[in-house]
Amino acid sequence: MTATEEHVSPMGYGRMHRKEDARFVRGHGNYVDDITLPGMLHGAVLRSPFAHARILSIDTSAAEAHPKVRAVITGQTLESLDLAWMPTLSHDVQAVLATDKVRFQGQEVAFVVAEDRYSARDALELIDVDYEALPPVVDARRALDEDAPVIRDDVEGRTDNHIFDWEAGDRARTDEVFARAEVVVEQDMLYPRVHPAPMETCGAIADMDAITGKLTVYTTTQAPHAHRTIYALVAGLPEHKIRVVSPDIGGGFGNKVGIYPGYVCAVVGSIVTGKPVKWMEDRSENLMSTSFARDYHMHGEIASTKDGRILGVRVNVLADHGAFNGTAQPTKFPAGFFSVFTGSYDIEAAHCAVTGVYTNKAPGGVAYACSFRITEAVYLIERLVDLLALDLGLDPAELRMRNLLRPEQFPYVSKTGWEYDSGDYPRALSKALELAGYDELRAEQARRREAGDPTSMGIGVSFFTEAVGAGPRKHMDILGLGMADGAELRVHPTGKAVLRLSCQSQGQGHETTFAQIVAEELGISPDDIDVVHGDTDQTPFGLGTYGSRSTPVSGAATAVVARRVRERARLVASAMLEVSPDDLEWEKGRWFVKGDREAGKSIQDIAMAAHSSLELPEGVEGHLDASCVYNPPNLTYPFGAYICVVDVDPGTGQVKVRDFVAVDDCGVRINPMIVEGQVHGGLADGIGMALMQVMAFDPDGNHLGGSFMDYLVPTSMECPSWRLGETVTPSPHHPIGAKGVGESATVGSPAAVVNAVLDALKPFGVRHADMPLTPAAVWRAIQGNPLRPDLAVT
Repeated sequence: MTATEEHVSPMGYGRMHRKEDARFVRGHGNYVDDITLPGMLHGAVLRSPFAHARILSIDTSAAEAHPKVRAVITGQTLESLDLAWMPTLSHDVQAVLATDKVRFQGQEVAFVVAEDRYSARDALELIDVDYEALPPVVDARRALDEDAPVIRDDVEGRTDNHIFDWEAGDRARTDEVFARAEVVVEQDMLYPRVHPAPMETCGAIADMDAITGKLTVYTTTQAPHAHRTIYALVAGLPEHKIRVVSPDIGGGFGNKVGIYPGYVCAVVGSIVTGKPVKWMEDRSENLMSTSFARDYHMHGEIASTKDGRILGVRVNVLADHGAFNGTAQPTKFPAGFFSVFTGSYDIEAAHCAVTGVYTNKAPGGVAYACSFRITEAVYLIERLVDLLALDLGLDPAELRMRNLLRPEQFPYVSKTGWEYDSGDYPRALSKALELAGYDELRAEQARRREAGDPTSMGIGVSFFTEAVGAGPRKHMDILGLGMADGAELRVHPTGKAVLRLSCQSQGQGHETTFAQIVAEELGISPDDIDVVHGDTDQTPFGLGTYGSRSTPVSGAATAVVARRVRERARLVASAMLEVSPDDLEWEKGRWFVKGDREAGKSIQDIAMAAHSSLELPEGVEGHLDASCVYNPPNLTYPFGAYICVVDVDPGTGQVKVRDFVAVDDCGVRINPMIVEGQVHGGLADGIGMALMQVMAFDPDGNHLGGSFMDYLVPTSMECPSWRLGETVTPSPHHPIGAKGVGESATVGSPAAVVNAVLDALKPFGVRHADMPLTPAAVWRAIQGNPLRPDLAVT
C-alpha cells in the first residue's frame, strides 16, 4: 500500500470535495429539530435548582390544568412503569427523573408534554417541588472525607462516594527505578472539567405506534445501535420493535454517545399520549446537564538521569465522575486509556493509580472528542517532560528527541501493557521543528528577552501517541457489546453501489471517505457509491462513532467487505471469460486474464452479468453483495509532534497564539483534505481548553457556565493560521494501513499551548499553572497567586 499522495488513484484515495457538503451549504441538512411528525407534541424538562436536596413532595396539579398540557410525568410516574432508572454505559444506573433526591444542579425532576414548546416551558413554572437542601460535595478532593455526605444512597449498603480504584504498571519496579534515579521531578496538576459544546444541542422525537407496537426514535446520537439496545433494556421492548434514526448531526465530540433522561422521557411521553413527542434542549441545559470531559486531579512524578535519560513515571489520579458514573469507557478500563500516560518515550518502568469518586455535578459521559482519557494522560506526561527539561537546563525539544521511541522498537509494548503498532517518532518531531523554524524561534526569544521586550514570547512543544479504534473484543467492550462494526455492500446491475455502515457521521465526511475506500478497492467512482448510516433498520449492528474509531473499525470493515465483493466478482468474471478463477488478475476496476490484458471484464460488466442468466460455477451465487463484521485485532496508534508559539502581555495576562505547527501521522490518509479539516478543528479545541474553557462551580454546587457568555469557546479570532505537516507510517494490522485522526489534535494541542505559555512566563519564576490560562489566571500566576479553576469564580 503506497503512502504517498502522488501515487494514489484519483478514483480512490486522494483529495476530493465532500459529497455531503452540497446539502449542508444549501441549508438542506436534516437535523432532529427539522423533523415534524403529524400530531407531534413537545416536551420540556423541569430541572433541579439544587446540587443536592431531598424531594419532599411534587405537586403537578396546576401544570396538569394548563389547557395545552397533555401529560406531566414525574419520577413516581416512571416508578410505576419500572422506568425510573436506566443503565449507563459503565454499568452504573442513572435516575431518569429524580425520585428520592436530586444529586446535581440541573438534574431532571419532571417532564411536561404539551401542544407546543412554549406551553410546555410555561407549564414547568406551575410545578411546585418542595426540596430539603442537603450539603453538596463539589470538590472531588473532599468526596472521600469521613464526614462527606453520601451522594449515591440509592445503592443499598453504600456508605461513601467511592466508585473504583484501578492500577496499571508495575508499582514495585517503578519504586525501585525512582529510588536510584538521579533526578526526580513532581507536580500537582488539574485537567479541569470542560464541555464539548456542539453547535446542535441534544434532542429526540419518540413515536410509539400503538397498532404495530413499534417505537421509532429520531435522536441526536453518535451510536444508534447502542441506543437501541439501551432502550430495549429500559423499556423491555424487543430490539426489532425499536428503530433509532440519527439524521444529520450538528457536532457531537462525545457529547452524543450516551442516552439522556430527556430521550427516555420523550419515549414515555409518546406511550402515555399516543402521539409523537419531541424534546430539544436549550444551550443552558446542554452545558449544565449533558456529559462533560476531563476533571482529573493528577499528581505526577518523573525520574531521570542527570543527562536527561527518562527512567520512569509515577502517577496518582483522583477522577471526578459526577453524580452518576456515565462514562462510556470499556468495561475493563474504568479509567479509560489513561495508562498510556507513559506517552511516546522509552522508559524502564511506570505505574499509575486512579480513584474515581462521585460528586454533586452532572454525570460524566464520553470525554470531549472522546479519546478515553488519553488527553489527560498526554497532558500529564508532556507537562512533566517540560518540567524535567526546566530543572535539567535542557531544551524541551532536545529532551524529547533523546527519549522518543525509535522505529526499530515497533511493535512496542509499553510498561503498562499497550502494544503500539508502528511509528517513526523522531522523524515527526524533526519535521515539526523544521517547519516551525525552531532554532530561529529560540534565537528570537533570546534576543527579545535580552532587549527587555515588554511582551514575553513562549515556545511550547508536545509529542503525543494516541490509542484509537476501541480495540479487540477480548480486551474491551461497552455494555458487554464488544467493539466490532458491521458493513454491508451491494453493487447494483449497473455497477452503482450502496454501502451500509453502523458508524454515524457528525461532520467527519463519512459519506465521502467510505465511498473512497470502496472506490479504491473496486474501481467504482466515489460519486457512484451511496453510503447509508444512522438508521438501525437500514444498517448492520455496530458501536457507532467515538474514540476516533470510524476509520480504524468501520473503515476496515469497508475495505474487507469490498474485497469480498471483489472476490465474488472474480468468480463471476471467470464464468464470463470461461477461464479458471486462478487465471485472473486484478487491476483497479477490472479482472483480466493473466498474460492477456485485453481479455477482461470491468466491475460494471461483472455486476450486470451477476444479475443476469449467466451460468455460474457450481456453488457460486449471483449478485455482487457481501457483508462482514470487523473485530479489530488491536488498537491503532496515531501520533504527532506539535509546536506552539505565543506572545503574552504580562501587564494584562493576555495570551495570543501567533503560530502553531502540527505534524500528524495517522497512517494512510484516505482524503488528505478531510484529515486536515479534522486537525484544524482539534487544534481549535485545544486552544479553547488551554486558554478559556472550564466548567466552574461555586461551593454550593451552582453551575457557573450555563451560557456562552460564561463558558467560552474559541473562534477564528483566537486561532492562528495553522501550519500542518505529515508523516505516514501505516498500521501493520489495519486492512488499508489507516489509524484514525479525529481526536489527535485535541489530544496533542492543549499541552503544546500550556507549555508555550509557561515558557513565556519562565522569566517571572512561574513553574506551573493550571488550565485554563485565562488572562486573569496568567496575571495571578505572575503575581504568585495562581487561580485554581476548580474553585468558585468571583
